Amino acid sequence: MAGKIILVTGGARSGKSAFAEKLAAEMGTSIGYIATAQIYDEEMRYRVKLHRERRPSSWQTWEAPFEAEKAIVEASKSHKVLLFDCLTLYLSNHLCRILYDELNDEVAYQIVEKHMGALVRAAQAAAEQGTSTIFVTNEVGAGIVPENKLSRLYRDASGLSNQRVAAAADDVYAVIAGIPVNIKKLNACLMQEKDG
Repeated sequence: MAGKIILVTGGARSGKSAFAEKLAAEMGTSIGYIATAQIYDEEMRYRVKLHRERRPSSWQTWEAPFEAEKAIVEASKSHKVLLFDCLTLYLSNHLCRILYDELNDEVAYQIVEKHMGALVRAAQAAAEQGTSTIFVTNEVGAGIVPENKLSRLYRDASGLSNQRVAAAADDVYAVIAGIPVNIKKLNACLMQEKDG
């Protein structure tokens, strides 16, 4: 049986990671967790600590701030469910490797195409082997236009990344105030009604 690609999105503290963890646990017991965070300060250390405490000790973790497609390939060899948390941190890892003066729309677009494309291809290969991958991401573009170049590029690249993965996903959940809605399924129903 083929696996699935699932995208879980939402704003800060929307409950998206908790929902994705619950979804992963409902899908199976052999779970690989792909963590993309890098700890640079106490705030991030605390956030990572909360995530670690929530996860069952039976879940195997791969630390993958870069080349996470390799972690997906490796983890899919021994696990039927992978939880990737999160795409936007993974994107920021790549954006922040570029010198500020060299960052522009074209470079950000190339980063999205290269790295998100590699993740999608790895997840598709895993699905063909029966492993499902749940990607967690953030919705960062719903507020005001950021005042600095890096923030604007990050906002735009995040939106493109989310679209790239959503297009390949079987299910896309939006989590708002802790309530998940399968927006891809809802969209399909609405389109069917419109055509019917």
